[in-house]
Amino acid sequence: MDYNTGEKRIAVALGDFDGMHRAHKTVITGADDVIIYSVNNKFTLLQKSIFVRRFPKTVFADFDEIKNLTGEEFINDVLLGRFNAGIVLCGFNCRFGKNAQWTAMDLRQYLEKKDVWVRILEHLDFEGEPISSTRIREALSLGEIQRANEMLGYNFTYEAEVLQGDKRGRTIGFPTINQNYPDGLAPIRFGVYESRVFIDGKEYKAFTNIGNRPTWRVDNTLCETHIFDYSGDLYGKTVRVELVKFIRDEKKFSSADELKEQLNYDKGSII
Repeated sequence: MDYNTGEKRIAVALGDFDGMHRAHKTVITGADDVIIYSVNNKFTLLQKSIFVRRFPKTVFADFDEIKNLTGEEFINDVLLGRFNAGIVLCGFNCRFGKNAQWTAMDLRQYLEKKDVWVRILEHLDFEGEPISSTRIREALSLGEIQRANEMLGYNFTYEAEVLQGDKRGRTIGFPTINQNYPDGLAPIRFGVYESRVFIDGKEYKAFTNIGNRPTWRVDNTLCETHIFDYSGDLYGKTVRVELVKFIRDEKKFSSADELKEQLNYDKGSII
């Protein structure tokens, strides 16, 4: 893949970019028309399918190919040999090379001798501490979705195929779309969330229950979303859902009427 564009310096952003949170974005906005070289393929904060659509100029590393490269080999084989980088962007805590022996400063010192610019971006704080994927995953596990979203810089999002359900919701006036919580996505506190659903380019208000559904228990983690002011057949379609606010924990209900009363209250709490 040849990214050489003549006189223009080719910019390569180096990092793991799990979810592309706000701190990551300071790295990729450090130059124009940046190639993102992601050494991460786990994506616990944003599904890879969504990541690729949002950041189409991303190249994903084959970790088996690079894990035993020394820092010098990585620079020469990948950054210079593969991408012909004229600018390299990375975070202050960037480490690379076998056993992560090379630092961002090592990268700068090595490449300055080759007339390659290296921009090292400092940390971005939230509530007095650097934003990190670890902090965002912790917030999700606690149901602190608004804190997670502030650190991400967008609403925590997932997409999945709409599955056939038992259709109980429609019998009490709350039809839902059922989706499995995507494998590999960061564990999230079970409960009911205010959400947004995107169908054919249109945004709908909704609320989503994520969990094992204690009233009619299921073994897998299920996402059940009631979409406001929408009717239509979505079975088999991939639908994107964004979580906005934590409303309450999951509950076990003694009757359908009790559940309906709670769902009416939940819906009424969403402005």
